[in-house]
Amino acid sequence: MQELNRYVEHTLLKQDATKEEFIKLFNEAKEYKFLGVCVNPAYVKLAKENLAGSDVRIVTVVGFPLGASNSEVTAFEAKKAIEDGADEVDMVMNVSAMKNKDYDYIVNDVKTVKAACGSHLLKVILETDLLTQDEIKKASELCVEAKADLVKTSTGFVKGGVGAKPEDVKIMHDVVAPHGMEVKASGGVRSKEDAIKVIESGATRIGTSSGIKIVQG
Repeated sequence: MQELNRYVEHTLLKQDATKEEFIKLFNEAKEYKFLGVCVNPAYVKLAKENLAGSDVRIVTVVGFPLGASNSEVTAFEAKKAIEDGADEVDMVMNVSAMKNKDYDYIVNDVKTVKAACGSHLLKVILETDLLTQDEIKKASELCVEAKADLVKTSTGFVKGGVGAKPEDVKIMHDVVAPHGMEVKASGGVRSKEDAIKVIESGATRIGTSSGIKIVQG
């Protein structure tokens, strides 16, 4: 296992976050040599300015947090974020389409956003708190079909949600890993013990606002 800091995408997606909080996030990411930061699209330019000269990756979210935007709108959001300096994009799967078994919609939705991302990594947030284990498996298979780069557990915005559960991470990993795809565990990973559990289940990324606490044990 590599050093824990190299799994962490240091995350700040709060609706009421201030500019000072973002600057603090960026400085911490550089200090702890985190893999990346994850911020909303409006703050990608600020991240680009503050992380210049570092190897911290800039990750943003689109169609967030509901995954209910039109595909073309989400794709435009991804394209604009990349133009602003994002290295990676995390989109939210349309959970309603998943519940309706409208699998073609999901595949086309992901393909449309992936096309806008080009060579930039695209992660698809499944929102595992709202899915059964069979649905998590199927959703992961659809992301393989659509040629996403990673699958991700959660937005962290589901009321009463647990977030990344090791057993869900394992289901996702078992489906996507044979195809060269990875898993990002996000939501509810707040301690070193939590981090190790999801890594051992197959996660190669951890989206968390508790990165410092995790690396300090």
